[in-house]
Amino acid sequence: MTPLMWSPDVWWSLFCHFLAMSLMAIGGAITLVPDLHRRLVVDNHFLSDLDFTSSIALAQAAPGPNLLFVALIGWYSGGLGGSIASMLGIIIPSTTLALTVSRWVSARRSWLSVKAFQAGMVPVTLGLLLATGAHLAPPLHDQPRALLLSVIVVLIVWLTKTPLIWLVVAGGVLGGVGLV
Repeated sequence: MTPLMWSPDVWWSLFCHFLAMSLMAIGGAITLVPDLHRRLVVDNHFLSDLDFTSSIALAQAAPGPNLLFVALIGWYSGGLGGSIASMLGIIIPSTTLALTVSRWVSARRSWLSVKAFQAGMVPVTLGLLLATGAHLAPPLHDQPRALLLSVIVVLIVWLTKTPLIWLVVAGGVLGGVGLV
């Protein structure tokens, strides 16, 4: 199916649909796939089943955020305008919420309830980091090493307050030279 290049009605529909779905994407935008398929392929016929599936497969195979499939679905549905409308719709609510909450917390950093919440989130974050390490561990024969690396990263983050981005960079460098 050829993208519907100049269709403001399709663009508006895509924008509104992704806007409504944005805050329901707990676990990432990929969790929206069943509803997106129903709405965009079955109900509105904005794109074919093959284009829908291809968009997700291509975005998952490409480097970068999983959110890229939203841009591809928008592209197949309404060309460049559809891609932009879809991405704006999915990004605006969650970004606005994140910025609002971070500013609110920053202004109230000394409140006991904010401190308690932040302290309570540390073990949750560290647990998710360990779970991610276990989930992404290589085949079973390498799993103990991957779990050990995950534990080391958790300890470094917990004890030194090192920003995660530096540990990601270090992991990339160590992996690039074949040490991990």
